[in-house]
Amino acid sequence: MSYGYSQKLVDANAKADAESLGVALGRFCIDREITATSVAKELGVSRMTVYNWFWGEFAPSPAYSEQIERFMARHKKRK
Repeated sequence: MSYGYSQKLVDANAKADAESLGVALGRFCIDREITATSVAKELGVSRMTVYNWFWGEFAPSPAYSEQIERFMARHKKRK
């Protein structure tokens, strides 16, 4: 069962720099109700890392950029 994202995270993500791939990933996941847990599992990172990306506190390292792009491409097809 998914409990969704907190309003605090949603608001912070909306205000964060849209140029950040992590913030873009956050917006993508919030819109599609994809959990941070599923993102973390699929990308092989911690949930805290995913949340830090969503908040715009840290940008994903270049090593994850391609994985994130592929993740979003796969999930775009499912909507």
